[in-house]
Amino acid sequence: MNESNADIAKPAVEPVAPPEEPSGRGEREPSTIGWRMPVTIALVGAIVAVCWQWYDTRSQIGAIREELGQRLRASDSAAGESLVLARQAQESVREAQVKLSVLENRIAESQSQQVALEALYQELSRSRDEWALAEIEQILTVASQQLQLAGNVQAALLALQTAEGRLARSDRPQFIPLRRVLNRDIERLKAAPNLDIAGMALRLDNLIASVDSLPLQFDAREQSPPKPAGSAGASGVWARVLTEVWDEMKQLVRIRNVDSPDAALLSPTQAYFLRENLQLRLLNARQALLTRDPTRFRTDLETARTWLTRYYDTRAKSTAIALASLKQLSAGSINVELPTIADSLAAVRNFKVSREKAVR
Repeated sequence: MNESNADIAKPAVEPVAPPEEPSGRGEREPSTIGWRMPVTIALVGAIVAVCWQWYDTRSQIGAIREELGQRLRASDSAAGESLVLARQAQESVREAQVKLSVLENRIAESQSQQVALEALYQELSRSRDEWALAEIEQILTVASQQLQLAGNVQAALLALQTAEGRLARSDRPQFIPLRRVLNRDIERLKAAPNLDIAGMALRLDNLIASVDSLPLQFDAREQSPPKPAGSAGASGVWARVLTEVWDEMKQLVRIRNVDSPDAALLSPTQAYFLRENLQLRLLNARQALLTRDPTRFRTDLETARTWLTRYYDTRAKSTAIALASLKQLSAGSINVELPTIADSLAAVRNFKVSREKAVR
C-alpha cells in the first residue's frame, strides 16, 4: 500500500531540460527581421489611417461646426426679425385699437348727433310755416346788422325781397299783414341814398397798405451824370483815377433844393414815426366811417392830406394817386340817415309769438 502510494507520488513525465540558447547574436537576427517589418508597416499604416481618420473627422467636425454657426446666426437673425415683426404687429394692433376706439367714439357721436338732428328735424318739420318764419327772422336779423354797421342798403333790400318772396310762395292769408310791413320797408330802402361804406373802407385799407411805399421828399435821389470815357494811355488812366476820386469826394457832401424846409429836418427815426402816425390817422378815419362820425372822418382825412403834401414827394405817381383818393373820400358825405328794417323784424317776431301762444 505504501509502495503503490510512493509510485503514484512520482511524476509521470520526466523533466525536460531547457533549450539551449544560441551562443551568438548573429544567429538570432535573421529569424526576427522576417516578422518585425510587416508588423511595423502595418503599425505605421494603422497610425496613418488613424491620423487621416482623425484629420478627416476633425475637418468634418469643423465643417459641421461652421454650418451650425451659420445656421445659428441665421436663426438668430430670423428670431430678431420675427421679434421686430412681432413688435410692429403689436404696435399695429395698438394703433388699430386706438383707431377703432376713435371710430367707435365718432360713431357714437355721429349717432347722438343723428338722433339730435332727427329730433330737431321732427320738431322743425311739424310746421312749414314755423320753419319759414324762423328762416325769415334770421335773414332779417343779418340784414339789420349789415344796415346798421356797414350801411349796406342793397344787402338789406335783397333780404327783405327774399323774405317777401318766401311768404308770397306760401300763399297763406295769415301772412298778408306781415307782407304789407315788408313791402313798406322795401319801398323805404329803395328811396334811400346808396352809400357805399364797404367800398370807402376798402379804399382806406388800400391807402393804409401803400403808406410804407410812398416816397418822402428827402428820399428823392437825383440821377448822377454819366461818367466820361477816359482816353487811352497813361494820362488817360491818371485822369480817370482823379475823376473817380473827385466823384467820391463830391458824394460826401450833397446839396439839394427842397420845397418845404420841414421835410429836410426829418431823421430816419422821425420818418418811421411819420409813416406810423399817417397809418394811424387813416385807421381812425376808417373807424369814423364805420361809426358814421363825419366830423372826425373829415378831420383825419385832412390831416393825412396835409402830411402827404408836406413830407412826401408829390411828384411821384403813387403819392398823387393817394392824394386823389383822399380828396374823393373827403368829398363824399357819410352823414346820411338810413332807414331801418326794425318794423319788419318786429312784425315777424310778434307773428311767431302769437302762433306759439295759439298752439299752446
